[in-house]
Amino acid sequence: MRVVTIISLGASAALGLAALVVAKTVLPSAAAKDAPAAVQPVQGVPVVVAAKPLKFGDRLDASALTIVRLPPNAVPEGAFQAADAVLTADKGGPPVVLVPIAAKEPMLAAKLSGPGARPSVAAEIADGMRAYTIKVDDVTGVGGHALPGDRVDVMLMRDLTPNSETRNFVSEVVLQNVRVLAVDLNLNTAEAKPATPNTATLEVAVQDGQKLAVAGDMGKLSLALRRTGSVEVAQTGPVRVGGGYRPAATQQAVVRRAAPRPARPAGPALIQIVEGESRGGARPAPRPAPAAPAAPAPAPTAD
Repeated sequence: MRVVTIISLGASAALGLAALVVAKTVLPSAAAKDAPAAVQPVQGVPVVVAAKPLKFGDRLDASALTIVRLPPNAVPEGAFQAADAVLTADKGGPPVVLVPIAAKEPMLAAKLSGPGARPSVAAEIADGMRAYTIKVDDVTGVGGHALPGDRVDVMLMRDLTPNSETRNFVSEVVLQNVRVLAVDLNLNTAEAKPATPNTATLEVAVQDGQKLAVAGDMGKLSLALRRTGSVEVAQTGPVRVGGGYRPAATQQAVVRRAAPRPARPAGPALIQIVEGESRGGARPAPRPAPAAPAAPAPAPTAD
């Protein structure tokens, strides 16, 4: 019995040692595979982003900003790396939001006001361009559907009526693909509600501003709204509409006067007065040419 007991205890000890070896070698490696990877600290460039959605005209404060880290190749141009740089961007004070900004969207200099304490048209004008305002109404202003940020064509309609009986109108395109900066006093590009406009401020080049100044004095300017993203330039010329009523007999008389006259036979130079045509279209008989004076008789010769 003792031998059997000793053998059993020895076998149990051997199995225990084997189990201990397996537990220390195999199980830790399997657990390491199943364990989640350790979180590595984010390395990148600090970028100031919006901590909450911002709308047009909001003045920034510290609660509206937060900082995230982005890879260097993902940092947008014009981004700020410190909140203080954003809060002092407008003459040393907090700037004003010029376009709607979503939460976590980087704060860019182009989206904030520069010099000045309020959102203004001057901050929206591109380099080398000018803001020019024209007068519109509910019809010439596309029913109020032309909003800040849209693109329009500018058309001129002139009334060339010489008198009250003959109407003559000419329409022509003055400018194409012009950006609307503001409608009346509204320059919010996020505004989507049409309203009856009185003025429209357009972004134009200096020469185009001169064209609008002249065209506005020649006739009535109106806007034609372009499709979003449309950049084509239509090749078109002036369109003339009108023409008064004129009796048929008068039209025929004009045609006859315009027809070339047959060549006259060679003869003595005369001044002839042609009278106007009668109402029935008959032409009066031409006056007879004066007779040429008779040649003098030869003098008698002496015998």
